[in-house]
Amino acid sequence: MTDDLEPTSDDILIAGVAAGRPEALTTLFRRRQADVYRFALHMSGTPALADDVTQDVFLIVMREAPRYQAGRSSVAAWLRGIARNCVRQRLDRDARLDSLAATSEDDGVLPAVQPDPLGELSRVERIAMVRRAVLALPIRYREVVVLCDLEELTYADAADALECAIGTIRSRLHRARAMLATRLVALQAEEERRGTNTRDRSSNVPVTQKRCMA
Repeated sequence: MTDDLEPTSDDILIAGVAAGRPEALTTLFRRRQADVYRFALHMSGTPALADDVTQDVFLIVMREAPRYQAGRSSVAAWLRGIARNCVRQRLDRDARLDSLAATSEDDGVLPAVQPDPLGELSRVERIAMVRRAVLALPIRYREVVVLCDLEELTYADAADALECAIGTIRSRLHRARAMLATRLVALQAEEERRGTNTRDRSSNVPVTQKRCMA
């Protein structure tokens, strides 16, 4: 029964998938599909793409499970690494989203920022603005913000998922947070301008018309 595998570790489940046990794949999918979907959604902003990537990831797991090396990285990091590649492939075919990755790593000096702008904004529930700002980051920076700040992976697991050094994760994350803070300030200013314009238009409505609207 699949339920008998619920307490089983991810590593053992991957070994079961490699051995061709369908119940191991079912249990792994049920346990980890939400993690994969959430990562893909944060990276793309598109539920349909996230659904497709989630399916693709577990199809790849069926094929690649024998190559997984227990102890080298966590299964959670390994799955996000697969998801990362799938998302990149999909975004590479989408010119609209590709345009978001046009900024280079050396595009000027950014202002000093608080260590965790995401955490600050989450406290005032500006979720939609955060998502817009994250999606506007170049993809190499979007990845580290999603993994470390949204998914709360350790630097080591993020490094495994992105196949780079921990030092690279740290430097990209520092720059990504600065870029994110700059983008959030711009979005906030844009929102305030829209609010001001709306109030200005309202103030120009004739008194008689306002009474009719009341």
